[in-house]
Amino acid sequence: MRPKIRVVAAMMEEGGKYLITQRRPTATLPLLWEFPGGRVEEGETDEAALARELKEEMDIEVEVRDRVIHVEHSYPEYDIDFRVYRCRLAGGEIRHVRVHDHRWVDPADLDKYEFPAADEKTLARLLDVAH
Repeated sequence: MRPKIRVVAAMMEEGGKYLITQRRPTATLPLLWEFPGGRVEEGETDEAALARELKEEMDIEVEVRDRVIHVEHSYPEYDIDFRVYRCRLAGGEIRHVRVHDHRWVDPADLDKYEFPAADEKTLARLLDVAH
C-alpha cells in the first residue's frame, strides 16, 4: 500500500498579497516555492499541525481559520492529502528558521514562481477563493 501523507498549508494574505516560502536547498523538491505548512503528525489536528509548522519554520504565531482548499495528488512514491487553511498572522516577525526565503506575492504574479505539483493544483482554486 502506498504511503499517504496529510499535509496542511497556510493561505495568508496581507494587502492583497499572499505569503509563499521557498524550500531549502537540502529539502525534498529543493528551492521550489510553496504555501507554508507541513505534515500532520499522528494524533494532531490540522489546525494544531499548521500552527506548529509555521512556528518551527518561521517563528510566527498564526490564527488558523477555515479550510478553503482540499486536493489530493499522487507523486511517484506517495500520495498527498493536501489541505489549505486561511490563516492570519497573529504574532512574531518572519524569520527563515526552516525555509530558504519568503515573499509576499500578488496573485497575478504567482505563476512566476515554480511550485511542487500538489501546490500548483491549488493555485487556480486559490485565485477563485480569494476573489
